[in-house]
Formats: sequence, C-alpha cells, structure tokens
Amino acid sequence: MTTEEFESKLEGGAETQNLDIKAACDWNVRSMAKDILAMSNVQDGGYIIIGVEDGTFARQGINAAQRTTYDIDIMRDQMMPFADPRVVFTVDFPHDANALEYAVIRISPFADVPVICARGSEDTREGVIYYRNSTGRVQSAAVSNSYDMRDIITTATVKMMRRMRASGLIVDDQPDAAAQARQRLEAERENL
Repeated sequence: MTTEEFESKLEGGAETQNLDIKAACDWNVRSMAKDILAMSNVQDGGYIIIGVEDGTFARQGINAAQRTTYDIDIMRDQMMPFADPRVVFTVDFPHDANALEYAVIRISPFADVPVICARGSEDTREGVIYYRNSTGRVQSAAVSNSYDMRDIITTATVKMMRRMRASGLIVDDQPDAAAQARQRLEAERENL
C-alpha cells in the first residue's frame, strides 16, 4: 500500500463498514478476531488500521516491537480456529505523509458462503455470524437485524450466480431478462 493509498483511507476521519481503526498495539487474535470475521462478511471486505486512536483519529503509528508481532503466518495460524470457512487476509506496513509506520490488515470478502465464528472467546461466540453493521454507529457485531442478514444473503447469492454462470451451469436463454434481474438485485443491494 502506497502512502497515497494509505492517506486516502484515513481522509474521511471516520470508521466505515469497510474501515476499522485501532490504537497502536501488538497483534492479539482474541481482540481482533471479531473484527476480522465481521469484515469478511462485508461485500468488499475491509481494512483494519492499527496505529490510529479510536474516536479522535489521532495518528500514533506503531513501534518496531509492535511491528514484529504482525507476522502473517502466525496471524493466519491463530485466526484459523475462529473462522468457518477460513478468512483470507494480508498485512502491510505503510507509512503516512509524516513517515509514521502503521499495520494494515486487509480482509478479503468471503468467497462462497458467509464466515461463521467457529470458536468462542471473551469477544466472540461460537456459531455467530459477525458483520460490520450499517445501522447506527458502525461496529463489528453479531448479525442482529434483517437488513444486515439480507445484505449478507444478497452478497452470497450474487457470488453463487456468478460462479454458476462462469462454470456454464446457468445459460442466459433470455439475456435481457437476466440483465434486468441482475440490475434489480444490484439496485436493491445499493439501497441497503
């Protein structure tokens, strides 16, 4: 991630469905599992930026000792028991315009089916689907309303239809009708 890309993530000065910030800290799967699970269930996935104070957006960066705790192999090994199916994510260490370094975890959206929490902890409950809710203050939480559940189901349906079409299992006999149905589905998704 370039400095410009990093700066563009923070320019809004607020957390979003696809952006979570955390103060400078060591990697700790128990404190980040819920956010990683939730981001994996959002349409485009998201980013967790470590080194920015929550609430004020004051930039802290991370220090060298904290950086060493963000070892991607260890992170993936520790995260694996929490997710069913597995979550795909990467970690990068960009610098801001003032040369402060940050840890940025990029979480990919689920590939086939929504990710379910497979292990409970102080912050997570086994069998729960976490999501970055879009009602009220944006946060990672258990799915608790029909709007968030519909958004997840719509995302899964669109992905399944694309896979089936790409594999030849669905043939558009009526391309205009299929295109109209896709447009309606995507318009509904944008209105959520």
